[in-house]
Amino acid sequence: MMPLAMATAGELYEIKKVGGKEETKRFLENLGFVPGGNVSVVSEINGNLIVNVKDSRVAIGKDMAARIMV
Repeated sequence: MMPLAMATAGELYEIKKVGGKEETKRFLENLGFVPGGNVSVVSEINGNLIVNVKDSRVAIGKDMAARIMV
């Protein structure tokens, strides 16, 4: 298990766990980051990520990406 922030672009990963405060977890789950779901990194710039999750592209900061374990 590793944080999404360390994931390789183009690879498909399964989300294992979403961490952080309750409101942070709820925010990420509303975006589609739920345990058991799939996510792939489209691109990474300075630690900030653009990812595909639930057939949508979402941009997240490196602090949020560090809370998502794949």
